[in-house]
Amino acid sequence: MITRRRVIFVSGYDPQGPQGYYALFGSQLKRACALWHTKFALGPLAIESADIASWTVTIGGPNWKVFTRYDFVRQEDMINANCAEPIIRQIYRGVRWMLDDLATGTTFRVFRANWQFGMHHLVLQLLLLAWIATSMAAGALGWYIARHKLDAATPIGVAISVAIVFGIFMALRPLAERWLVIRVNNHWPYLREFGRGEANCFDRPIEIGAAHLKELVTANDADEVVVIGHSGGALLAQCMVARALELDPDLGVRDPRIVLLTIGSITPAVAFHPRALKIRDIIRRLAIESSINWIECQSRKDALNFWGFDPVAGVGIQLGPERCNPLVWQLRFRDMLSAKLYRKLRWKFFRIHFQYIMANQMRASYDYFMLIGGPVPIIEWAKRQRDVIAEFSSEGEYLGVA
Repeated sequence: MITRRRVIFVSGYDPQGPQGYYALFGSQLKRACALWHTKFALGPLAIESADIASWTVTIGGPNWKVFTRYDFVRQEDMINANCAEPIIRQIYRGVRWMLDDLATGTTFRVFRANWQFGMHHLVLQLLLLAWIATSMAAGALGWYIARHKLDAATPIGVAISVAIVFGIFMALRPLAERWLVIRVNNHWPYLREFGRGEANCFDRPIEIGAAHLKELVTANDADEVVVIGHSGGALLAQCMVARALELDPDLGVRDPRIVLLTIGSITPAVAFHPRALKIRDIIRRLAIESSINWIECQSRKDALNFWGFDPVAGVGIQLGPERCNPLVWQLRFRDMLSAKLYRKLRWKFFRIHFQYIMANQMRASYDYFMLIGGPVPIIEWAKRQRDVIAEFSSEGEYLGVA
């Protein structure tokens, strides 16, 4: 059985930072442990540095107990700095990203792989263009009224038009922020640069995560070291593991075993770009690394991932019998949630995208808190699934213990 586990968690492009994720973790932990009839002890949030925050959690049943140290790779300062850039620069970068994806055929490849993911991109791109177009149209209408209805002088008409454009643009900005129009269109230009191998804002968290992974494996004070990447963090988690293997090629052959868990990944959309050679090289490296257990979790209900998609061959990487990764684990959120909540979340795409790291309402083969805090190795959950559930009694006892 697993008794000690180390986790490195990499979030998506989300500025709430460790404080927000710690609060979410704590609230969901209570629900998860109530479902499995287990006890828990959650340690305080510790800000280790500008790059790493951590907390501990101990979860146990009548005949088992697991201590997990959960390390959170911080990106909030970087994300906030990106989003604080002049809005005109952000819009320019966003529009250039859209046009480049169209010109290179990347948009078509995304839609072909998963039309739901493509639609969520398209909607947010169109909302950005609609924001600009609405402001410009209002300004043009103001110009027309000032010049042709009020007979105002040209300079006055121009001043009125500019003021209306600026006013409408700023009035709609809170709505654009609430609907994540700005953040998503801010995120993808950086991902495109990173995919092409250009130096950018993601280099530092990857280097920090890779060095930290190497340190944890060298310390050998856990039964399992797990690198978890959610959403855009899945891409960074893959890069961290690949970079750690560059720093120490024998890293994965020593104890403890390394698990790479990518959940709700958006990596294929990055790898589809014809110039994303760096990302495809990393995927190729991990796909043949037998010392790493790479598990890719996908869900049809999640419109922000690539369900039913081969994350290696699907992006054009053809490997022979040497390929051993990833193990694709297709999840059913319907099996985890009540029918009422499942229906309620039907159109809440970003909320359902977070279900991977939230508590279930029913015992299911995928349970985030049992993966990171339970006594069964994560690879066993992925391979045996419902057979593992049957090894836990209704009172939380683990019946699979030797």
